[in-house]
Parts: sequence; C-alpha cells; structure tokens
Amino acid sequence: MQFPSPLIKGQLIKRYKRFLCDIELENGDIVTAHVANSGSMMGLKEPGLTVWLSPANNPKRKLQYSWELVEIDQGLVGINTALPNRIVAEAILSSEVPSLSGYDTLRREVKYGENSRIDILLSDNNKSDCYVEVKNVTLKRDEKFAEFPDAVTSRGTKHLKELGNMVEDGHRAVMFYLIQRQDCKGFALAKDIDPTYAEAFTVAKKMGVEILCYDCHITTNKIELGTAHPFIE
Repeated sequence: MQFPSPLIKGQLIKRYKRFLCDIELENGDIVTAHVANSGSMMGLKEPGLTVWLSPANNPKRKLQYSWELVEIDQGLVGINTALPNRIVAEAILSSEVPSLSGYDTLRREVKYGENSRIDILLSDNNKSDCYVEVKNVTLKRDEKFAEFPDAVTSRGTKHLKELGNMVEDGHRAVMFYLIQRQDCKGFALAKDIDPTYAEAFTVAKKMGVEILCYDCHITTNKIELGTAHPFIE
C-alpha cells in the first residue's frame, strides 16, 4: 500500500479525545490531526515522539492531517486502523498469503451475520467462501511478542463469535492479525487486558476459525505485508 502523498514529519504534543492529536511540524506550526485508532495505543502516544502525517486530499475536510506512523527506538509503527484491510487485500491479490490464494473473487466490507460486515470475503465456485476478519496490532510489552488487543474490545469479541458461526454454517473463517511493526518474533493475546476476548478467541479457535499473523514492512512511502509469525499460546 503506497501512501498517495508524501508524509509530513512532526513531533507529538499529545493525543486526546481518542481521535485527536496535536502535532508540532518541523517548521514550528502546530496542527490538530485525526487519529484513526480507537485503541489505547499503549507505548506509542508519549509526547515528544516523532510522528508522520498524511495530508488530506479534500480541502474542505475539517482536519487536514491524519496520523499514520510513529517512530520508536525499534523502528516505525503504523497506527492507522483504516489501512490493514487494504494492506491485507492487496497482499492476497498478489498471492503473498499462500493459505488464502486460489480464490476467484475478493470483496471487501460485505454484510454478514448479525448486522456485521466482513473485512474480506473470498469466493470461488469450486470451494466454500472464506471470511477474513483483519485486526490491527500495535501493542508490544516485552522483547519478543506483539499482542492484541490493547484495550477492551466488545466489537472484536463479536467478530470472533460471527466467524465461529460461519464455520458452523460450512464456510471457512480466518482471523488475520496484522502487526503494523517490524520488531516482533511472534504474536500472543493480551489476556490480562481483555479476558472476555481471550475466552471468545479460544472458543472460536476450537470451532475451526483459523489464525494468521503477519508483520509489515514499513517506510514513510508505503506499508507492505511482511513475514508470517507464530501464535504463542
């Protein structure tokens, strides 16, 4: 996924009201940017961190910048939760995810279940539909493992139950955790942050929901699918 315009460098002043942040640009201007991330962003929102913003293409938009990347000691981290679906879809279409290749059709944001939308629906006349739910992962609390979630997510729990229902109906279902960072050696659940999600995950996995975890190659020009990582029980 290529950023449509060059990103703009700045320094984080503060994140507030979940979806807003103040940034000081290199020229000294202070701007308010949109934060497309409803999680806690633990470890990624400390004042003074170097961040990268994308400019809005619409001059009428209220906020003219969106926060895309944050720079930490270990490298760049992608915080925009609106991007993982696109990153994964592009990777699937480019045959970069072997276990999800061989389908004729890829559709995004398709209605299913109980008033839900699946991130990616793969279809083929010769096989069952494959429902792929994509989750953005940014949390890392130790030297090795990325974790999800970084906050309580009732919506995420609902998605696990919906995927389990799809398996029961004879379809294939995949929970795809996209780690938008490059410094991890595996993926684990943050059970202490949301025990309910962890319980729903265990149930869904026993029902046959598949688990995929990949990191990303991140630069200030683009974000692409990286390496597959193991799920650590």
